[in-house]
Formats: sequence, C-alpha cells, structure tokens
Amino acid sequence: MATAADAELILKLYEMRREEFLRKGRRFLVFEFQPTTLEELRAISRDVKSEHNPAWRQVLSYWEMAASLVLRGALDPDLFLDSNKEGILLYAKFHHFHAETEKQSGNRFMAHTAAMIDAYPAAKASYESFLKNFGLSKASA
Repeated sequence: MATAADAELILKLYEMRREEFLRKGRRFLVFEFQPTTLEELRAISRDVKSEHNPAWRQVLSYWEMAASLVLRGALDPDLFLDSNKEGILLYAKFHHFHAETEKQSGNRFMAHTAAMIDAYPAAKASYESFLKNFGLSKASA
C-alpha cells in the first residue's frame, strides 16, 4: 500500500525528470535515437566523445536509480508503475542489442530495471507491450 512518503518520492522523481539536460536526453533516447545495429548503439553508449553519450549515461542511470528504489522497498511498486514506464520502454528498446554482450560478460543491461520487470507483473506487462510495439519478440529481447 502506497504511503504519503511514497507519493512525495514520486513527485521528487518527477521534478528530477524536468531538469533540462535530462529532459533533452530522454527525448533523444525515446524519440530520436533509432539504432538498427549494435555498432550504431555503441557509437552512443560506449563512445565517451559522442555528444549523446552523457545523455545515454544520465537517462539510463536515472531509470536504474528509480528501479532500485522500488526493488529495495523505498518506493511502492504499484504507485511507481502507475506513472513511470519510460525506463521499461528504454529497456525494451535497447536490451536486444545487449543480449549477446550479457552472455559474454555476465553483466545484465539495466540490471535493476530487468529485475523490476521480473519481479512485478505490471512491469512485465508493460515490457511485453513495448516489445510488441517495437516489433520484437520475447525471444529476440
């Protein structure tokens, strides 16, 4: 059951999302960045000289922080998932590029977001919906 403290934390997370650099980075990753190969993705995600690399790091770390709050019990999962699905969208959009890298390294892409998807049916339903919208199957993701 969500508490007033949970609601306050949700509002703080929303305020953080409004920060201009984070807002631009979110817009870029959600709407503008449409990689078709792992190399195109890595040109942003791994090249620290890329103009978009700071946005990649800030946006993904923001959503990982938020998922961690849910997983550690600091934030009610139902309340969080009612209005915060963008991290799940980004996971669905980019995870399939990392599947092979994960097998090699043992490091899970967006590990907290992935764990949240595994732990909460509402998160899994959102993830599966996003996969369908992207034309990806669960097998490829």
